[in-house]
Amino acid sequence: MIALMQTPHRFRSKRQLWTYSGLGIETRDSAQYRYVQGQLQRTKKPQQIRGLNQNHNHEMKEIFKGAATRASCGVGPLRDFYVALLAKGMKPEMARLTLARKIAAIALILRKKQERFDPNN
Repeated sequence: MIALMQTPHRFRSKRQLWTYSGLGIETRDSAQYRYVQGQLQRTKKPQQIRGLNQNHNHEMKEIFKGAATRASCGVGPLRDFYVALLAKGMKPEMARLTLARKIAAIALILRKKQERFDPNN
């Protein structure tokens, strides 16, 4: 992961890392506005979610999704986070994606600050 990420400072936020790693959700929206009786009105239709972004670093995605799968089966604070998501009614696939995003965010923060992981923080 360190070799693929190169420098962590190239990502301003965790969302940029998620997109680079293929964990970013892609939405599409066409025609936010329409004419109703000659007046321009915003449509009430929500954005359509198309899934995860397609242009990404495949190895990074494999690393984070593999870590999420391993953490969801193991013991520890990441497993507790995963179980809590399932208890809220989230589907297992979405819970693993959320866990992978959390792992990616933690990895980015730890690389930027050059610290070790402490589950109590």
